[in-house]
Amino acid sequence: MARHIYACHLRWSDMDAFGHVNNVEYVRYLEEARVDFIWRLAPGDGSDAFTGGVVVARHEIDYLKPLVHRHEPVTIETWVTKISAAYLNVAYEVKDEEHVYARAATTIVPYDLELGRPRRITREEEQFLQKYLEPGTSAKAAKPVASAVGKQDRQPEGAVVA
Repeated sequence: MARHIYACHLRWSDMDAFGHVNNVEYVRYLEEARVDFIWRLAPGDGSDAFTGGVVVARHEIDYLKPLVHRHEPVTIETWVTKISAAYLNVAYEVKDEEHVYARAATTIVPYDLELGRPRRITREEEQFLQKYLEPGTSAKAAKPVASAVGKQDRQPEGAVVA
């Protein structure tokens, strides 16, 4: 399984009154890594994979160690834990060479912005995501698999499932 690697630079303004990166900033870091993963690595030149839009149905984050401002970026590793007909789950680790600061999971639903409703994952998108699928899981698995942070994945409300 491949993992997408994203170098995330910290900003001085990310710190809170307690002297560490605020929990809200982690959601922004995950978004930066996810956007880099999905859109910059989308398959094929001129491909319209994922360009119609996606929405986040769920976030889950375990904060493991305080992260403080520094000039060196942290690494955010991103991989896929489940591919369904109409949503996917991705997992992340926010880390450096010595520590894992957070583990997280996000449920993403492909969305048709013009029609204003969820849509199915295309074959091209699924083929791209398969390269990042965690071993021991399968595309369109019938049963939920444990997420990166240890709880059961849940189907997003209103998602269309095959």
